[in-house]
Amino acid sequence: MNAAKRHEIFSRLREANPNPVTELEYSNPFELLVAVTLSAQATDVGVNKATRKLFPVANTPEAIYALGVDGLKAYIKTIGLYNAKAENIIKACKILMEQHNSQVPDNREALEALPGVGRKTANVVLNTAFGQPAMAVDTHIFRVSNRTRIAPGKTVLEVEKKLMRFVPKEFLIDAHHWLILHGRYTCVARKPRCGSCLIEDLCEYKEKLD
Repeated sequence: MNAAKRHEIFSRLREANPNPVTELEYSNPFELLVAVTLSAQATDVGVNKATRKLFPVANTPEAIYALGVDGLKAYIKTIGLYNAKAENIIKACKILMEQHNSQVPDNREALEALPGVGRKTANVVLNTAFGQPAMAVDTHIFRVSNRTRIAPGKTVLEVEKKLMRFVPKEFLIDAHHWLILHGRYTCVARKPRCGSCLIEDLCEYKEKLD
């Protein structure tokens, strides 16, 4: 795929949705960090249901740490892998309090040092909370990047690096949201909705469906 075609793809995505946002509900970087940690192998809808009850009660490292692992589990038990997630979040709260003055760090190294925070979670926080150009490649972005040929790659990291290289700079901050939403609602896994896709004529997917 050439640069002109990529530019046109992101131009159309921006025109259709000028200010894309995450579907996770949060009001500060710490809430976002918790929500993204909970979202691994879970839906944003499911995470939002849990955090709507959790955050009014506890939305700081101190408050969640005070709940303890069992107390936190009571709020997140509807989410997959909640046992491990509760333990990781409590450990992360302790580190944030002791090493970061209870503030979420705005650099990758410090974020990835937190329990339960991998590269993808760090990228979401860096991009969404701090406005840094970062590409959190989830299953949707991986599929869209390969299917459209915007940034084909065999691994998540390969796709991430290609997107960072190939997406025009003017679109980098919002590109990850556009691609996730496109994968979630149009370029879906089983049967992509090509007939209603605004970039169908630019996409290089060989098995397009009407």
